[in-house]
Amino acid sequence: MDELSNIQGKIHEIKGIRVMLDFDLAEMYGIETKALKQSVRRNIERFPNDFMFELTRDEYNSLRSQFVTLEIGRGKYSKYLPFAFTEQGVAMLSSVINSKTAIATNINIMRAFIVLRQYALGYAELNQKLENFMIETNMQFSEIYQALKELAEQKKALDKPRNPIGFF
Repeated sequence: MDELSNIQGKIHEIKGIRVMLDFDLAEMYGIETKALKQSVRRNIERFPNDFMFELTRDEYNSLRSQFVTLEIGRGKYSKYLPFAFTEQGVAMLSSVINSKTAIATNINIMRAFIVLRQYALGYAELNQKLENFMIETNMQFSEIYQALKELAEQKKALDKPRNPIGFF
């Protein structure tokens, strides 16, 4: 499970989509990023925009600012913008990069995406239950408030000055 945690740490959310970046995938496959990109470009028809897209400069800079370990310097990082692969794009990579390491890594990556999806579904379910609880609680408080308001009005009606009874 430790490997799944490591993979989950490399899944980022960009444009509201969970993706993995080419340099992380290349490292996990045991190949150079350049080789991964070449394989993708040679098979670009397998990677429509909902499978893979290139980050914009702003997206990449924003992502780099989130990584504490990144160092700035000549030759430290690629001058080319990284590719971001969705879950389907990562699955498609297994048909492009054909090695035992890539296949085993892809299996683990698919498992990591599944675990994240299960967390997200669990969170959504919990959020819905909390929302329902809040609605029910608000309705109960509304009913209690209404009952107290009616009691207060009845008390006011009882507290009105009465006409004196008897002889004066």
